[in-house]
Amino acid sequence: MEKLIEQIKQGKIWPFPGGVHPPQQKSQSTQSAIARLALPERLVVPLKQHIGANGKLIVAKGQHVLKGQALSKPSSNWSVPVHAPTSGLIADICPMPSAHPSALPELSVIMTPDGKDTWCELSPVHDTSSLTHDELVDIIHQRGIAGMGGAGFPTYVKADSRKKIEYLIVNAVECEPYISADDMLMREHATGIVAGIKLMQQILNPALTIIGIEDNKPEAIAAMQTACANNDTIIVQTVPTVYPSGGEKQLIKLLTGKEVPSGCIPADIGMLVHNVGTLYAINQAVHEGKPLIERVITVTGNTIHQPGNVWALLGTEVKHLLDSQGFSPVPQQRVVMGGPMMGFTLPTVRIGVVKTSNCILAPDHNELAEPGAEKACIRCSACADACPASLLPQQLQWFAKAKEYDKLNEHHLFDCIECGACAYVCPSEIPLVQYYRVAKAEIKEQQAEQIKAERAKQRFEARKERLEREQAARQNRHKRKPASKSTDEKQKVADALARVKGKSEQRDEQSAVATAIARAKAKQQDNQSVANNNIAPDNSDIAIERAARKEQARKYKEQRAAQERSDNSTAKPAADNDKKAAVAAAIARAKAKKAAQAQQADDTVDTNTDVKEQAPADDKKAAVAAAIARAKAKKAAQATEQQMADENSKPAADDKKAAVAAAIARAKAKKAAQATEQQTADENSKPAADDKKAAVAAAIARAKAKKAAQAQQADDTVDTNTDVKEQAPVDDKKAAVDADPEQTANSQTAEDKKKAAVAAAIARAKAKKLQKQGND
Repeated sequence: MEKLIEQIKQGKIWPFPGGVHPPQQKSQSTQSAIARLALPERLVVPLKQHIGANGKLIVAKGQHVLKGQALSKPSSNWSVPVHAPTSGLIADICPMPSAHPSALPELSVIMTPDGKDTWCELSPVHDTSSLTHDELVDIIHQRGIAGMGGAGFPTYVKADSRKKIEYLIVNAVECEPYISADDMLMREHATGIVAGIKLMQQILNPALTIIGIEDNKPEAIAAMQTACANNDTIIVQTVPTVYPSGGEKQLIKLLTGKEVPSGCIPADIGMLVHNVGTLYAINQAVHEGKPLIERVITVTGNTIHQPGNVWALLGTEVKHLLDSQGFSPVPQQRVVMGGPMMGFTLPTVRIGVVKTSNCILAPDHNELAEPGAEKACIRCSACADACPASLLPQQLQWFAKAKEYDKLNEHHLFDCIECGACAYVCPSEIPLVQYYRVAKAEIKEQQAEQIKAERAKQRFEARKERLEREQAARQNRHKRKPASKSTDEKQKVADALARVKGKSEQRDEQSAVATAIARAKAKQQDNQSVANNNIAPDNSDIAIERAARKEQARKYKEQRAAQERSDNSTAKPAADNDKKAAVAAAIARAKAKKAAQAQQADDTVDTNTDVKEQAPADDKKAAVAAAIARAKAKKAAQATEQQMADENSKPAADDKKAAVAAAIARAKAKKAAQATEQQTADENSKPAADDKKAAVAAAIARAKAKKAAQAQQADDTVDTNTDVKEQAPVDDKKAAVDADPEQTANSQTAEDKKKAAVAAAIARAKAKKLQKQGND
């Protein structure tokens, strides 16, 4: 650092890349001292004259204010107040065109001066050594001091830097053509500028202060050297006249040889830069108590008869400045705020000057010609050679036209200082700076939208989390703990579950019975289907009636069983013999049925064989014979059913008579069967011419008889089971003995054996009769 300071004191200069040498045109505005103008008829004071947020308005329309009175107050960071340039009445508060290339409306205070120019009460500080760092920064803030070199950066922000500042750079270069405001200020107010430098040294405590002045300002250099003669911490350094040597980063490179990295500010490398006009305003704010309400502005151009520099109140309309200096406009006159390199054409001259306004240029057509039509880039690289920031202007222009903002950021668009050197040397007259300004504005707007969207997203997520927490809290608040059940309630629940379980088991039993019945019906239907395939008659109606009768018999037997159980205690001795006889008869019937089934199976085989071998010769006769057989079978079944119904309707005391009657009936049936067999034998003795027809009729009859026998067997099975159930012994051991026919016969008396033999004979006769009917 000491070596660098020695090099600086020796006058070493580190040149920056690029730069141009346009005509200076400064001499015409430096021929006379800075003038003071008469009060204008009205003042248009924008609330925003700096980089940052607007101040909060503290005056109202129709209010009378004094010179130096605050019109607004700081409301946020980087917010700087504005003050009344003179005393007068606030005529209106409304948006007015701004001193900006876009000329967008800004909220402004329109004042009508009262001509008295009465100051408000001021608070000057004579002994600044008694002020602390924060007190000095606050004075600078409340007096509305902002950068007056062009950017308008709030001075209090720079002064309150928390980083160590090693070099304080005073920008007195003023490199842009035509502008001489800083030159004349240094000539006339060098002492005030140096006083402002000392205040900043008190705040920042830098190791060295360097004042950079271009070598085309010898009077200013002499004035500043004289003012700093007794201060070893301030060095006046002369730099070559190259545009844009007045740029912040370019001046730091010239004076110290250090470069500010891309995306950084000078404070990051221990540097701080202030304009001479800003330092003079700091001196007035602290030592005289005056806020920033006026500044030096250069009014020049070939259409101005008295070019020069004037003290202009902030808010003075450009028209008033031009008229005061003898303005003679030409057709299609252009008025530029700023210099020819970085300035912009005003849309109207009714715009008020602001803190960053340093020049009003009114050229004629020869002095500043209208730019020609834009032509295609010829890739001459003149713009890249002239760029002081070492950028690629042609690439930036292509990306800006294509709105490729990502590539613009990659090529460091925001390092461009908009000096206009590239456009100055472009042979195709491409307005490069305008492309860059538009692209910067769009990128900033896009970034602002992204920030807003991100904040909105954060607010939405925070709200969603809050609502979820509130909902969970409400649910927990209204949720009740289930009450514990008493012993009685638990017992009631257990009883209810037991009842449900019992009903479920009962339904399962009923379901099992229903399933068994369904299987029996299905089996019966299968048997009927087989019989139908063997040319059997349709007995579905008979089966239905039989099922109904069986159900009726079952109910009746259940009633009889209940009645017998109630009478067992009194009628048991008398009924023992009857029960034994009934059991023996049931056993005999079961054996007879088994023999009949075997015989029927044989007959079925014979019938099928006969039918196959002896095809019917006459279908009509076969159908008649089949109908007769069906009628006989139906009549026999009806007679049997009537007999069973009569037997079921008799009381329990007449069971023996019923058995005898049944035997007689079976004997009659046997006799009828024998007669039928004799008839069949007679028919077989007929001549051979009728044998074939007789064989067919016999086969059909046998098939019908077999089907009737099967139906009768089903009825007898039910009857047998019913008799066994009705007459089952009370003692289980006795029932087991009765189930064996041989043991039963040994244990019975002679009378019982006789009865059983009669019952068996009757059953055999009945079976034989059924067999003969089948043969018919």
